[in-house]
Amino acid sequence: MANTSTRTLRLLSLLQTHRYWPGEELADRLGVSVRTLRRDIDRLRELGYPVEAQRGVDGGYQLAAGAALPPLVIDDEEAVALAVGLQAAAESPVEGVAEASVRVLAKVVQVMPARLRRRVEALRAVTVPVDWGASAGSGVDPDALTAVALACRDSERLRFSYTAATANRSDRHVEPHRLVCLGRRWYLVAYDLDRGDWRTFRLDRLTAAEGTGARFAPRTLPAADAADYVRAGLNATPRSNRVEALVEAPADHVRAHVGRWGEVEEVGAARCRLRMTADSLDWPAMALGSLAADFQIIHPPELRTLIADWSTRFARAVERPAE
Repeated sequence: MANTSTRTLRLLSLLQTHRYWPGEELADRLGVSVRTLRRDIDRLRELGYPVEAQRGVDGGYQLAAGAALPPLVIDDEEAVALAVGLQAAAESPVEGVAEASVRVLAKVVQVMPARLRRRVEALRAVTVPVDWGASAGSGVDPDALTAVALACRDSERLRFSYTAATANRSDRHVEPHRLVCLGRRWYLVAYDLDRGDWRTFRLDRLTAAEGTGARFAPRTLPAADAADYVRAGLNATPRSNRVEALVEAPADHVRAHVGRWGEVEEVGAARCRLRMTADSLDWPAMALGSLAADFQIIHPPELRTLIADWSTRFARAVERPAE
């Protein structure tokens, strides 16, 4: 049975490496008869893999698109590439991509052999991430990111060291609830066991994250969802920049482009009000510029000054003749 199972996995791997396999060549690669190959193909179909067969002298097999994505078999090189790519995608500004990337990364790292983890870490160490407008030291440790993601998924209590905005360092023991990617930063929403209350933690200030092995029953979050909880905390932070602008575009258009980073309120059929909170005014300026619509800054005046400075420099760049 073990030999049959191993051969089935090998067959699946071969089918995923080539679009089409002639039957005899595939049987030779597996070291079995064509009749045994047909039985192995039937086993894959029973497991939900849509394998198409072409009959005749030149007949063969290929994987087809199915109604659902079946489990994939990947080799060492593909696993390393997948992990590195997912770490990069975790910084994606595209809605939903960052969160989904972390979930998949947690699954991959959980089953990855130590030798492959070392290769992933080596590649990450020599790769320079490109993050527009990020300040020095704002990056998140992928090991911490995956450790926290696994703890959230498994409802496992977590310990880590945390450096607050005041530079005070403390050890935390929490029940992790959700990871939230907001405004180009990752946040952990968790119940702090030592303080007896809900807290939000920035992942770039979190180190030495480690699951304790202790499970817990999830508590009820005092907010509609984790993203709302993080936004409320940011809005209450006096150090944050609160931005308000009138945008000459439908609310649905603005919401689709930058809604995950702020609140969009409909003012008219072709006008809306955008409110954002950010550590730096650079990000709201870029977000407003990306909407391809006219807008008016209501608050703060510093954002008007910043955009005026950008406009002057952009105008000089356009007027300057190409060399």
